[in-house]
Amino acid sequence: MRKFDDMLNFFLIIIGLTFLILGGNWLLKAAVALSLRLDIPKIVIGMTVVSFATSAPELIVSIKAALDGYPDLALGNVVGSNIANLGLVLAITVILGSIEVRKSFYTTDWPVMMVASLLFVGFIYFDGTLQRYEGIGMVVMLFVFLVYLLRFQKTAVVDEMPEDDILLPLYKTVLFLGIGGTALWGGSELLIKGAVGLASTFGVSDRIIGITIVSIGTSIPELAASIIAVLKKEKAISLGNLIGSNIFNLLAVLGITSIITPINVIDQGLLKSDIFWMLGISFLILPLVFFPKGLRLGWRDGLILLAFYAIFIYFTIT
Repeated sequence: MRKFDDMLNFFLIIIGLTFLILGGNWLLKAAVALSLRLDIPKIVIGMTVVSFATSAPELIVSIKAALDGYPDLALGNVVGSNIANLGLVLAITVILGSIEVRKSFYTTDWPVMMVASLLFVGFIYFDGTLQRYEGIGMVVMLFVFLVYLLRFQKTAVVDEMPEDDILLPLYKTVLFLGIGGTALWGGSELLIKGAVGLASTFGVSDRIIGITIVSIGTSIPELAASIIAVLKKEKAISLGNLIGSNIFNLLAVLGITSIITPINVIDQGLLKSDIFWMLGISFLILPLVFFPKGLRLGWRDGLILLAFYAIFIYFTIT
C-alpha cells in the first residue's frame, strides 16, 4: 500500500509540474498578446507582464501552500528556486556555452538582488515570520525597481521580450488566459498534494520537499529555455533574466503571499541553513563574473556553481 502511495504522490507531483509549466507558458502568450493589443510598449511588457507571467508558477504554489497551512513549502519553494536558478540553470547554461555579461549586472541587477535577499533575510530571521507590512515593503521596493528600470535602463529590459511576440486573435488570447490560469491553479493543487504526501511518507519536512523537488520543478521552464537557446546557437538566457527572476521571486512572490497571509517558519533549517546558502550563491556570482575574464561566464564557472548546488542539496537531504 505504501509503495502505491509513493507512486501516486510522485505522479501527482509530475502532473502538477506539467500543468504549471504549460499554464505558465499559455499565460505568458496571452499576457504578451493582450499587452500588444492594448498598445503597451515592448519594454514595459518585458519587465512587468513577462516577468510576472514567468513567476506565476512560484506565485501560485506559494500562495496556495501558505493558505493551505504549509508555510515551509511556500518559503522553501522560493528560496530553493533562487538557489536553483543560479546553481543549476545558470550553471548548465554556461557549461554548454559561455555568456557575455552586461555592465548593468554590477550597476543594477546584482546589487538589487542582494538588497532584496538581505531585506528578506532581515525580515524573517529574527522573528521567523514574514508579516503583512513587510510584504507591502517588499512589493513597494519591486515597484520602485521597475520604475527605475523603465525610466533609466530601458536597454536592460529589451531582451525580456519573447521572440515570438505575435498578435493573437482576441478569442485565442482569452482562451490562453483561461486555460493558462486554470492549469496553474490545478497544477498547484496537485503539486502541493503530492509534495505534502511525499514529505509525510518519507518522514521529512515540507521545507525539504519545497527546497528540492518543488523548487527544481518551478525552475524547469528557465532550464528548458536555456538549453533550447544554447542548442539553437542563439544568445543563451542572460544572467540578467535569471537575476530578474530571483528579484521577482523574493519581492513579488513572497511579498504578495505574505500580504495575503503572513508566513511563519516551522522548520528552523530554513533560518539556520537555507537562507545563508541563498545569500552565498547570490554573492558568489560577483567574483565569478569578473575572474578570470571580466564580464564573462564560462564552463569553469558553471562547474563551480553546479558543485555549490550539489553540496547544498547533499547537506539539505542528509
